[in-house]
Amino acid sequence: MKDLKGKTAYVSGAASGIGFGIASALAQAGANIAMIDIRADALTDARDRLHNLGVHIETFVSDVSDAAVLEETARAIDAAFGPIHIVCNNAGVSMLGEPLEDIALSDWNWVIDVNIKGVINGIRTFVPRLRRHGEGGHIVNTASIAGLQVNPNFRTGAYAMTKYAVVALSEALEQELDGTGIGVSVLCPAAVDTGIHLSARARPQRHGGPFVRSADHFMGDLIKEGLRPEQVGARVVQAIRDDEFYILTHSSPREWVERRFARIMQAFDRAEAFEKELGITPWRLDVTRTRAGG
Repeated sequence: MKDLKGKTAYVSGAASGIGFGIASALAQAGANIAMIDIRADALTDARDRLHNLGVHIETFVSDVSDAAVLEETARAIDAAFGPIHIVCNNAGVSMLGEPLEDIALSDWNWVIDVNIKGVINGIRTFVPRLRRHGEGGHIVNTASIAGLQVNPNFRTGAYAMTKYAVVALSEALEQELDGTGIGVSVLCPAAVDTGIHLSARARPQRHGGPFVRSADHFMGDLIKEGLRPEQVGARVVQAIRDDEFYILTHSSPREWVERRFARIMQAFDRAEAFEKELGITPWRLDVTRTRAGG
């Protein structure tokens, strides 16, 4: 999508951080914005900051982890704007600082519901709408650099697990939408100066209510020198126009990802040696038969 002027964009988690940065950049490019967030007061403040950009902006208090609520929100967006062309499944929460076996089940449910089910609900709710109007569009799912590797210096395994899922969902969605005129991107930022480390303070009651995580200050210190959300938003707009799939914002994590893939390639070498030792023919996937359902 080269020309975004007059198009309508759905942006979840839009009240702050990367979501606000994306909403701001899209509005500056001439898109109308449906701003979605679970925090009503923050959403109002965010809209006020964009009021002078000359585009149609509406706010919707919603919970992306609740499929029924999001469908209701989508109908309200339809009524306010008409067809949606850009879908940014951005809402997410952090989970860090604890060993995996010590994380409470309620916290697991919360991070999975928002970070994974929020994207699933966004896909199920808006992809049929994009298909129906037939005018093309673009979907951006926000993952993280943690969706491409698990850094041993931080205890972010639970968070990374959800972001790996977002990467896989996005890769599959791109394949399924090939030829439809609907582009797909997955955003994998590294350090961005946002308040994601404070997301537990807005945890809904059905997931246990607000709380303060002792490790929050660590993540806050880590990201405070990162990119500004508006810079990430501009990067996303560029990627939509250029139809990029992987949207990376930092070059420095390259070596982290290279280390991970080097281990995978070494594992393939061992698998090849194993096959030779047993004298077996390497397994080959018949793609044509698989796609045909065989």
